[in-house]
Amino acid sequence: MLGFEGTEETANFDPILTPVQAANPDLIYFGGMAEKAGVLFKQARDKGIKATFLSDDGTDSADLAKIGGEAVKGMYYSTVAGPISYYPEAAKFATDYKARFGKDPEAFAAQSYDSAAIVLKAIEKAAKDAGGKKPTREAVRDAVRATKDFRGITGTISFDSKGDPVVAKYFVLQVGSADPAKWGENKAVKTLEIAAPPPPTE
Repeated sequence: MLGFEGTEETANFDPILTPVQAANPDLIYFGGMAEKAGVLFKQARDKGIKATFLSDDGTDSADLAKIGGEAVKGMYYSTVAGPISYYPEAAKFATDYKARFGKDPEAFAAQSYDSAAIVLKAIEKAAKDAGGKKPTREAVRDAVRATKDFRGITGTISFDSKGDPVVAKYFVLQVGSADPAKWGENKAVKTLEIAAPPPPTE
């Protein structure tokens, strides 16, 4: 690791990129949002920096391609939201989404759909357990955490007592095009399934 830099800058990244260029890294990791990343990566390429770019799910947005253009083509980012094509059960959702909104679903759209369904089922269960009365937030929370083998459009979902997925999927995607309209076509180059850490012992 050659260095670490932090900034609140949004427009001129030259003070950061000059020492980066001098260090000549193989890879630059940026943790943050697409609005900043697109500018940073474009300025890096304009300076002649040839390092591979890597980022997180904050950059999982067509805005990154809109801002960064060719500079972001080929870069990688990690996310817990796989491309919609990864989920066979989400095909109808993707078609309906495009018909309604005029564009392909972006990051977390399918996960949000499943999240809403899980919360609605949890409210229903908590209300039933409360004899039809308005359930408490705590009761809904506990009902969500008690969810086992929920079959959603992103797969089968179960939570542990902390509310973490029993097994979480993580993806590394590569940006395939500088065209924002093709953002949904980014491909997963690596998929990991990792069990949630056990609860702390007292």
